[in-house]
Amino acid sequence: MARALTRSRIATLSAASAPGPDFAAERAMAALYGLPIAGIDEAGRGPWAGPVAAAAVILDMSRPMPEGINDSKKLTESQRERLFDAVTASAVSYGIGLASAEEIDRINIRQATHLAMTRALEALSLSGPPPVAALVDGNDPPAFAVPTRALVNGDAQSLSIAAASILAKVTRDRMMAALDAEHPGYGFARHKGYGTAQHAEALLRLGPCPIHRMTFAPVASAKRGL
Repeated sequence: MARALTRSRIATLSAASAPGPDFAAERAMAALYGLPIAGIDEAGRGPWAGPVAAAAVILDMSRPMPEGINDSKKLTESQRERLFDAVTASAVSYGIGLASAEEIDRINIRQATHLAMTRALEALSLSGPPPVAALVDGNDPPAFAVPTRALVNGDAQSLSIAAASILAKVTRDRMMAALDAEHPGYGFARHKGYGTAQHAEALLRLGPCPIHRMTFAPVASAKRGL
């Protein structure tokens, strides 16, 4: 039976200077564990509202990749939208996982992020061959049941993680735009739940709505002020 990795079995790689993401980390993992290797990233840890989203992606390293895959934060919205379609069309498989604002409040943002990543990996395994190992952006990966390597600034180094960052970001942004119609007045379509001045003003004026993260300090403060 597969078992979760202990902390001592999780390797963390420091960021390397490179012009853009490539498959070096994937090839290093493949040399140890074989293929396929999944790249995993999240979007939405910091906002005051909405879910945290994660994506897991397996790319075919033998095929040309869609041009422009990079850390989603380095791309414009139109570039991310274009690459979302390109990645989902060309990936061997991909999975999306979410953890709701309610779950974030119940188990905290760190655990909710791990939950979203775990759900993304499970969804990935339902759409194709399960990965034999995973690369995760950052330095605090979940304890998956496959060998896992944390890669600091991984979305700027690993093509699989960069692709996952695009899928997670676009998925969450689209959700927040849709939630704007359900909860008008907060500007979710514009700021996506992040702590902008517009969001702060609306929060003080309207109070929190059901998709706000009630345990986050600005939201809790606004709720007490009602």
